[in-house]
Amino acid sequence: MDAEKLLSSISKSSDETEFYTPMPAGYRPGKTKYVVVFGTVMSGLGKGIFSSSLAKVLQDKGLTVAPIKLEGYLNLDSGTLNPFRHGEVFVLDDGMECDMDLGTYERMLDQDLSRCNFATSGQMYTRVLEKERKGSYLGRDVQMIPHVTGEVKSKLRELAVISHADVVFVEIGGTVGDVENAYYIEAVREMAFEEGPDSFCFVSLTYIIEPPSLGEQKSKAAQLGIGRLLASGIQPHIIACRAQAPVSRKVREKLALYSNVPMECVFSMHDCPSIYVIPEMLQEAGIDKAVLEILKLTDRVDEVAAARARQVWRRYIERFHAATRPVVIGITGKYTSVRDSYASIIKALEHCGTHHGVRVDLEWIDTTELTDDRVGEALRNVHGIIVPGGFGARGAEGKISCIRYARENKIPYLGICYGFQLAVVEFARNVCGLTDANSTELDPDCKHPVIDILPEQKQIEGLGGNMRLGGRDIQIKPHTLAWRLFNGASEVRMRFRHRYEVDPRYIEQLEAGGLVFSGRAPDYPIMQIFELPQDVHPYFVGTQAHPELISRPLRPEPLFLGLVAAAIRRAYPQEAEGGSAKPAEAGATAAKPGPSQPVGSGT
Repeated sequence: MDAEKLLSSISKSSDETEFYTPMPAGYRPGKTKYVVVFGTVMSGLGKGIFSSSLAKVLQDKGLTVAPIKLEGYLNLDSGTLNPFRHGEVFVLDDGMECDMDLGTYERMLDQDLSRCNFATSGQMYTRVLEKERKGSYLGRDVQMIPHVTGEVKSKLRELAVISHADVVFVEIGGTVGDVENAYYIEAVREMAFEEGPDSFCFVSLTYIIEPPSLGEQKSKAAQLGIGRLLASGIQPHIIACRAQAPVSRKVREKLALYSNVPMECVFSMHDCPSIYVIPEMLQEAGIDKAVLEILKLTDRVDEVAAARARQVWRRYIERFHAATRPVVIGITGKYTSVRDSYASIIKALEHCGTHHGVRVDLEWIDTTELTDDRVGEALRNVHGIIVPGGFGARGAEGKISCIRYARENKIPYLGICYGFQLAVVEFARNVCGLTDANSTELDPDCKHPVIDILPEQKQIEGLGGNMRLGGRDIQIKPHTLAWRLFNGASEVRMRFRHRYEVDPRYIEQLEAGGLVFSGRAPDYPIMQIFELPQDVHPYFVGTQAHPELISRPLRPEPLFLGLVAAAIRRAYPQEAEGGSAKPAEAGATAAKPGPSQPVGSGT
């Protein structure tokens, strides 16, 4: 029986069959192939980085790819997860709050993803329970197998239909052996059986430890982890070995012997200076060719497109390696001990540094105990400052001290979301004379609530939906710094994740003090971007949006580009006097160019 007949015969669950495989409309068995990436030994190995890099290589060869991250936790999304525990919350254009790996996929593939590319156990169980309440299971007792695993398979096939992908990349979060991941592993095992030969490629990403006291690489932990995968019914096709240094042949031979994976499919994936080097590393190792052969996709490869894309990417990597002049950007916050809390900001600065030919060094500034009399010492070495997004009162006054110091001492400044709001508070207090100005998030009873929840949001607060999430259009005021940064675009689209806004009652007073609101919502009195004129400050910009979420290696985000350009002028004033580009000239195009199109005019 071929795959299509098998699937049609098991698409329903009743007393006559134990199979349950709901099929989305338009799905064609065999058309889409699947690469599934598992982790062993420990989490945090970079499954998303590996998977997105491999997906990029296949995309460059002319194949259509679509990623999906399967998370084991019961939350419906990542919105309530503490950054200390799980890194940043990445927001997609459709408003889905998801795992930071989705940001890695978007940046690497230059794709805007959606809720179709992310799933949690909470989502899977909700789908099953909603069907059970509707009587969709024909009176059957609802079980993990086949019903919950059936929903996982349905989710993967739905993505295949929506994306028209040649290859769907499936990343299973955590590690093999985690209780919450068992049904995901079982689901892909079942699906590989149903789809038939050459439809699935299983990749085990493992870790090779090298204890300093021993001075040699040890493979036993990796062997045991892969053994757990084999015990789950999954025979890996490829083993990718994460390690600090290149993995020795001896270790790879051991893994091949214990896992039944040919030596030529056991690869070293050692540490490198940037994740953007990994696609080239994969190609040099031959992993892409192995995957194409396993999935029988060699005949779909466009070699001309592959060569062109590889050349463009190599130029980016060459510029990254050549960018050695340091520029220091201070990032103020309360999650500074966990760098993953600001992963997208770090990557956006890397994109802009590469574009401008500098190495952006980060100085992490914990504002929890920072005061006005200590802020100068804390910021003495920085050439630019970012106050990123956040929630809550802890560290807020320290951030306001940083903002005031940046404004008064003409240090290039970019405020993001919370940094936008606190900068408005600082300006209202120290320029407009509203001494008691604050945000109602910090002080609900403050005399001048220049930042507040708008009335239309308060009306839906009881529904738990008062967060503005996802992509929104912004109207740009002509002939402002923002307008120049976005190359004269009258409207741009950015992503948001916040509740509080500038109270419209104070806009006139803030503008009278010199603050320019250069970006506004098209249909509401919502301020989205502010700036100070450049004859007042070289670069003082804030946005209620999260511009870091849309920055890409070959299309750096314009507000970040402007910040780095201004920081370069502060770090190397003698060059600025020589006539290099002004910050306002360093913007990128607001329209979405092709993935290989350069942006901005440089420094």
